[in-house]
Amino acid sequence: MTAQSSQTPAQASGTFTLGGDLTVNRLGFGAMRITGKGVWGPPADRDEAVRVLRRAVELGVNFIDTADSYGPYVSEEIICEALHPYRGLVIATKAGLLRTGPDVWVPLGNPTYLRQECEMSLRRLGVDTIDLFQLHRVDRNFPLEDQVGELVKLRDEGKIRHIGLSEVDVDQLAAAQQITPIVSVQNMYNLTARDAEPLLDAAAEQGVGFIPWFPLAAGPLAAPDGPLQQMAAEHQATPAQLSLAWLLKRSPVMLPIPGTSSVAHLEENVAAAEITLSDEEFETLSAAGAQQSS
Repeated sequence: MTAQSSQTPAQASGTFTLGGDLTVNRLGFGAMRITGKGVWGPPADRDEAVRVLRRAVELGVNFIDTADSYGPYVSEEIICEALHPYRGLVIATKAGLLRTGPDVWVPLGNPTYLRQECEMSLRRLGVDTIDLFQLHRVDRNFPLEDQVGELVKLRDEGKIRHIGLSEVDVDQLAAAQQITPIVSVQNMYNLTARDAEPLLDAAAEQGVGFIPWFPLAAGPLAAPDGPLQQMAAEHQATPAQLSLAWLLKRSPVMLPIPGTSSVAHLEENVAAAEITLSDEEFETLSAAGAQQSS
């Protein structure tokens, strides 16, 4: 039997503690892509989806992010099949988007609907308490206090441990915090999509976890003559890996959740945790990314 390193690749990303009691390795896994085309229906290869989840855990990933709307329901069901009873894992899910077809996402923040979806997620995931339950979108047709307030009731009933928000701005975060502690926010953010920078800065100041979705977009930066490709060659890495390394260096509250339906792609993503950018490399990429996003 060969000796194994005591540290898994994902551990190299460092840790973050959600809500003061859930410590996770910062590089997690987003489970949207283990569904069908258009995030609709079952995946083309369910066995591979199960393998991806199990391999992620082997690589040290202990933060899995999903949503009732992925499939819908398919992602949660596969997570339960692959990973239940989740020893040492934090499974985060969301509610607040209605699905009526492939690539169709309709905000629905009716408190009764949010409660229903939480109850159904509990059943699909096979748990009594959801570690992190996120409001997937703020629905402007219902008062924010009613939407977040329903999650507070579910937390008080022991069905939710911590509450997070998705796609909010600084003012919405502050308004929600008047109602209850918020442990995480999840917004689109990557090297070239930086609109959520004010929210990231606010989260960092307050010790709120920031979960960037769509973390790998880099566009022209990844072109053969672009700075990302050049730097990647120096690190013997891929542009995607450097994009993740940049996110991890950007802020200690950053929790990237790259997703994939392929074990090989998963292994490549998680290996990014072991790449350390110098301050100069970080600033070079930051400046190049800002140019693309402006």
